[in-house]
Amino acid sequence: MKTDLKMKLKNVVFLLVMLKMCFLFGQNLDGRKRIVIDVGHGGKDSGVIGINGIQEKDVVLNVAKEIIRLNKTILDDRMDIYLTRYSDTFIALSDRSRLAKALKADVFVSLHCNASPTYSKGIEVYVHNSEKLNIRQSIALGLSVINESNSKLGFEKRGVKFADFQVLREMTNFCPTILVELGFVTNKDEADYFLKPENIRAMALAILVGIFNYLK
Repeated sequence: MKTDLKMKLKNVVFLLVMLKMCFLFGQNLDGRKRIVIDVGHGGKDSGVIGINGIQEKDVVLNVAKEIIRLNKTILDDRMDIYLTRYSDTFIALSDRSRLAKALKADVFVSLHCNASPTYSKGIEVYVHNSEKLNIRQSIALGLSVINESNSKLGFEKRGVKFADFQVLREMTNFCPTILVELGFVTNKDEADYFLKPENIRAMALAILVGIFNYLK
């Protein structure tokens, strides 16, 4: 019970600090496009556990951190990128969208890994299943990320699909918003792919370039 209370207090403190940072940097005075990468799951929520034991929460955090690094080293910080979590921390879904809105995000990309009881593979993107604002832009963003992952990494294209996931529902009216399923960790080949740092780097670069190409 005491451990649960400590975790809740830690999360509250984290959220307050992040919101303070959001208000400080929310104006984006340098004119760069602001990208919020929503790092799925975290903390007590492991997400999907892969066929080789890898956890979804770790895969997406590793990819997200690499996106930050590559934006600095390859794109010379051309985009202003923030993560919804930087460590193995549980952040509620509603708090993720609150952070992105406080940061005045131009684009919101939620990262996840897929799972299936059958032999499924490939990368797919979800946008909100409505006629809300930014739907066309969200589809275009999703296609850009999928095409980059397919042409550069060889991941099978599973297309842009529609869903009513909470982060999509809460963010789509605010800015172009997608949820990316990076691959199936229930597929041995794709699960093993994410064990290698160079492959994490390659996936991060594909997503980064996909976002950059969309913004161009």
